[in-house]
Amino acid sequence: MRHPTEGVLRRLVDEPAGVSDADRAHVATCTPCLAALDRARSDAAATGAVLTAPRLGTADVDSAWHRFSTTAGPAGTVAPARSRRIRPGLRSPLAAALGAAVILAGAGAAAAADWLPIFHTEQVTAVPLDTASLNQLPDLSAYGDLDVTSNGSPEQVADAAAAHDRTGLDVPAVGDRPVGVTGEPTFEVGDRVSATFTFSAAKAAKAAETAGQALPPVPAGLDGSRVRLQAGPGVAEVWKQPSGLPTLVVARLVAPTADSSGVPFDTVRDYLLSLPGIPDGLASQLRAFPADASTLPLPIPANLVTSSTTDVGGARATVLTSKDGTFGAVVWVEDGVLTGVGGSLSTDEVLAVARDLR
Repeated sequence: MRHPTEGVLRRLVDEPAGVSDADRAHVATCTPCLAALDRARSDAAATGAVLTAPRLGTADVDSAWHRFSTTAGPAGTVAPARSRRIRPGLRSPLAAALGAAVILAGAGAAAAADWLPIFHTEQVTAVPLDTASLNQLPDLSAYGDLDVTSNGSPEQVADAAAAHDRTGLDVPAVGDRPVGVTGEPTFEVGDRVSATFTFSAAKAAKAAETAGQALPPVPAGLDGSRVRLQAGPGVAEVWKQPSGLPTLVVARLVAPTADSSGVPFDTVRDYLLSLPGIPDGLASQLRAFPADASTLPLPIPANLVTSSTTDVGGARATVLTSKDGTFGAVVWVEDGVLTGVGGSLSTDEVLAVARDLR
C-alpha cells in the first residue's frame, strides 16, 4: 500500500478524525510513517510557538533566534504563557489516575526525533485498586515537575455541528434512548491536553530524605528526562436530569498517546516505582500490569466498581458498573478515537446505547 502524503500526516496532527480509516491503519503500523508523523508534530509545535512569541518589533536576528530556540521546543510544547503548573500536593483521585496512567503506559518502538513515540491507545483495560491504593498513587510533584497544558476548560457549544467544527470529531448520533433519558442534549467540547513529567533527581532525593530512606541510584540519563501524555480534543453529548445531574453521557476524544525525550519508558516507570512513598504491594501490582505499547490502564476503585469486557461493533470494550447499581459505563477505542457511554443507567441500557450509535 502507498504511504500517505505529507498533507495527510499533517492532518493527523491537526484533525485526526478527518483522515480515512485506511490511512490511519497504515500509519499506525508503518515505522517510516510514524517517523514522518513525529516530524509533522514537531513542525506544528515549532510553528505555533513562533506565532505565539511574546512580541514583534524591529527585526533583530540574534534576539529572534534566541526566542525561537527557547520557545519552539519538542513536538507538542507551547509558549510559556499557555501552560500552568500543577500545585505541589495536589492529591485528588483525578490527579492520582493521571499519575497512574503516566507510570503504567507501556514502552514501544520509536522514531529518531526530539520526542520519541512510545505509546498509542488501541484498547482500555481496567486496573482495580482499593480506595486506599488509589489515594497512595504517587504525587509526581515530589519527584519532578508535572506540567499540564490546555487551551482551556471544556465549554458548551450550540450543537453537534459546532462541536464537529471545533474538534474535527464526528458526534455520535444516539438512536433509541433508555426510559428516563428525555429532552435535548447539551454539547461540550475540550481542546487537546498535554501533560509532561520531568524527573528531578534533586526532588526525588529530598522526598527520600523526608521519608527517612536512601534514594536508589539514579539510572544514567534519567535526571531531567521527560515523558509526555497527550489526549484530545474531545466532545461530550449530555442529557441531564431536572436536578442538573447527567442521565446519559456520550463522549468521544482522540485517544491518549505518550512520548519520551529519549530514556526508555520502562526505565522511568521501574525507577519511579522503586522510590520511597509507594507501598510495596501497590508497586508490585503496578509492575504486574502488562507493559505493551497500546493498552491504556484505567485505575478504578475496586470496592465501588466492577469491570468486565465485551464487544461493541467489533471492538474490545471495557464495561464499568457501580456495585450499588446506580451507574454504568462502557468505553472502547477504534482507529485512535476513544468513545465512552455512561450514566445513571444499567449495564444493559448503556450497552444498548453504545451498540446503536450511528
